[in-house]
Amino acid sequence: MFKRIHLIVLDSVGIGAQHDAADFGDTGAHTLKHTLEHHPVALPNLERFGLGCIDALPGVGCPDQPEAFYSKMSEISQGKDTMTGHWEIAGLNIKKPFKVYPDGFPEALLDRIREATGRNIVGNKPASGTEIIKEYGEHQMKTGDLIVYTSNDPVLQIAAHEDIIPLDELYTICEKVRAMTTDPDFLVGRVIARPYVGESKETFERTENRHDYALEPFGTTVLNALQDNGNDVIAIGKIDDIFTGSGVTDAVRTKNNSDGVDKLLQVMDREFTGLSFLNLVDFDALYGHRRNPEGYSDALKAFDDRLPEIESKLAEDDLLIITADHGNDPTFEGTDHTRESVPLLIRSGGSSNYGPLRDSDTFSDIAATIADNFKIEYDTHGESLLRDIT
Repeated sequence: MFKRIHLIVLDSVGIGAQHDAADFGDTGAHTLKHTLEHHPVALPNLERFGLGCIDALPGVGCPDQPEAFYSKMSEISQGKDTMTGHWEIAGLNIKKPFKVYPDGFPEALLDRIREATGRNIVGNKPASGTEIIKEYGEHQMKTGDLIVYTSNDPVLQIAAHEDIIPLDELYTICEKVRAMTTDPDFLVGRVIARPYVGESKETFERTENRHDYALEPFGTTVLNALQDNGNDVIAIGKIDDIFTGSGVTDAVRTKNNSDGVDKLLQVMDREFTGLSFLNLVDFDALYGHRRNPEGYSDALKAFDDRLPEIESKLAEDDLLIITADHGNDPTFEGTDHTRESVPLLIRSGGSSNYGPLRDSDTFSDIAATIADNFKIEYDTHGESLLRDIT
């Protein structure tokens, strides 16, 4: 049994369109391949782990003796968003997808928001977060209106200048909107506060004070099972938001990918038994949605450069799992996530006979593996990989 499992989700780092990608309009998507084709970078540490053995990737080979177990996982849930992916990793199967609003939100909901906040609304359309503050930011500073927008994901985002609507007020507004959008008529997966600063559209930039307000998971996750059995569950980054704190024993905030790795290294220095669970969001938020393959590749390289630091912190009875929650091919049309399989890389702190694992039909194989490792009863449709990695 491993005393600690460190689970890292590289947000949106997909490894090719999965079998049902056509149903989502994502035939041909391949986040890793297309990103590395567009902007080649060396990923020697992920290569050592066997990333290039899962699928042929530009500049990433497949070593004769990989230093991790490797495979890929497909998503069984009916969605390709962050919450669906993470909840499936934690053991759930989301059979009914969250609502999306390609034409903006209904007036009935906007009227509720206006009444509850005393503020008018502009935007109300699918948009890039950086582009919509360029479009409406100066107006928002003059009027105090809320910039409300969405994407092809099940989210409602509210942008406001920090000097015009202070963070505490923006967060309170988002909490009120979260309560409104649990109504089945307006159901969204997340409400996101998107504060920004700057003096004009040329200088506006979003700050690191983003805050997500998610729905509570529809069922019991392996995080709940771990907590109920006296184990630690340390959520790093937006994991606490994604699970609304359910099953989390300690939450650690992060600012960006680099800070996320810093915080993980600090957590690895702590004495605990259970799970640390980190999300690295920049791949998705900064580069995937903005269709920026150069930035995406550079972010992959930045993570790869720090992988040896993470390895150095692994105790003999530690297990490291690296995966993703969906794809977001930065060379693909639109700004939406892409329905892709995700890589799975597993390495322990001790020596092992590393090599290929079977491909997983569901992300919940991770939840089943975690439950099996800590000898806790947890009912999930996933199948444990523990026997194959020990």
